[in-house]
Amino acid sequence: MASADATLSSRRSNKPGKDLAEKRRILQLETLFDLALALHADRPEEELVEELLMMVCAVLDPAAAVAITRDPFGAPRAMSAVGWQGTPPRASEALSDSLWRDLLAQGESVSRHQGRFAGHEYRHLIASPLAYRGVFLGYLALLDKESRAGDDELPEFTAEDQRFLDSVAALAAVSLDSARQLEDLNTQRERLEEENKALKGRLVEELTGHRIVAHAPAMRRVLDIVERVAPRNVNVLLRGESGTGKELIAKLVHTLSGRDGALIAINCAAMPESLLESELFGIEGGVATGVQARRGKFELADGGTLFLDEIGDMHLSLQVKLLRALQEREVTHVGGQKPVSVDVRVIAATHRHLESRVADASFREDLYYRLKGVDIELPPLRERRQDVPYLVRLFIEEFCRREGLEPPTMDAEALALVLSYDFPGNVRELQNLMEGAVALADGDVDVGLLRSLLGASGDETPGALDLETIETRHIERVLRLTDGNKSAAARMLGVDRRTLQRKGF
Repeated sequence: MASADATLSSRRSNKPGKDLAEKRRILQLETLFDLALALHADRPEEELVEELLMMVCAVLDPAAAVAITRDPFGAPRAMSAVGWQGTPPRASEALSDSLWRDLLAQGESVSRHQGRFAGHEYRHLIASPLAYRGVFLGYLALLDKESRAGDDELPEFTAEDQRFLDSVAALAAVSLDSARQLEDLNTQRERLEEENKALKGRLVEELTGHRIVAHAPAMRRVLDIVERVAPRNVNVLLRGESGTGKELIAKLVHTLSGRDGALIAINCAAMPESLLESELFGIEGGVATGVQARRGKFELADGGTLFLDEIGDMHLSLQVKLLRALQEREVTHVGGQKPVSVDVRVIAATHRHLESRVADASFREDLYYRLKGVDIELPPLRERRQDVPYLVRLFIEEFCRREGLEPPTMDAEALALVLSYDFPGNVRELQNLMEGAVALADGDVDVGLLRSLLGASGDETPGALDLETIETRHIERVLRLTDGNKSAAARMLGVDRRTLQRKGF
């Protein structure tokens, strides 16, 4: 009986220890599971290393601990340290300590008694390398296991603690290696994208004779659409404020289309209705005294592309004839009877709000939908400010190369002014500003010179001015740059000289 009582008493005394050991194993398994989830999250390596160390410390109770990773060249990459009294070790100290050299030499975990680590004395230290496929990414090190309540002796890390630390290190190493490979792939992808954009830019420049700057997302979307739609025989409607580069995009669409014919452009707002009709459709000889027969833009663009700029300003009577030409794919000369078949792709452009003009019956709805095969909106320069520094450099280099000048530099304050200005005249206004600044610069282009060229609008908010005032000031600045030469100003503005005359200049 006494023996049975002794056995029962022994079981009762051993049960709490067994329960505690079981709880510790459950805690370790839960920690490994949580750690696996945490390490596979898409977060910076510094955050992952810090969370890794926190989870290990919560299970093994070290007085101090450190986790560190290094890059392929041996330099510190991420580090976390806890429990240090005073200043924690620097990353360079952690990677130059003899502990790291021992881990590298042995290729497995290390257990030490009575020593120093990075200037810190310890009774017991355990460490495990973060290694995967023979590559050492870093290590975990724990110093001096802390005693729990009720312990009389200072405890040491057990073999079970070391196995847990090894498991954590192995799991972390696989995850860190995968995360770095993914980071490398993303870096390579970004580099390839940049190289692809550069190659596309050079190709566009070779094909069109112009460089298109498109670092801003809004402009990259435009080029993506152009690339997809160009090979398709569909009409394109380009919208955007004056000076956003509609003619340049039209040239790019034609160049990438693969059509054998020429790109023929005509400004629908630059000539009166009667002259525009004959320019578009051709005219028979003898219709009026001294009139000679000539082909129109449709015939000249046969097999190619016809670019109708400022289509929103076309007279209603001409819109009817244009619609018929697009529907029937044939034109009839002014004064003629016999239709002429044409194979023409039409790219139309306007800064007008065509839906409003359709609503007030100043633009035909059927023509609107005929032209609007693919609708491309070009962003104003104020919505693609990322492109401004590149455009500034481009315009300065082109102007200096053309004029045989040494490119000047632009100080930070001048560039800040350019970046903050809204440029109601968009890219064309920026180009005029840069060319004028280079022409007048005495050395560097400074903010004072730019303010003088921008005039009052350099100190005012352009959005507070009405569109007519903005346009007038812009034309006046260009006329000042050309010393009042209206033909030269018209060329710089990209309009016909008669357009300036109609506006009172």
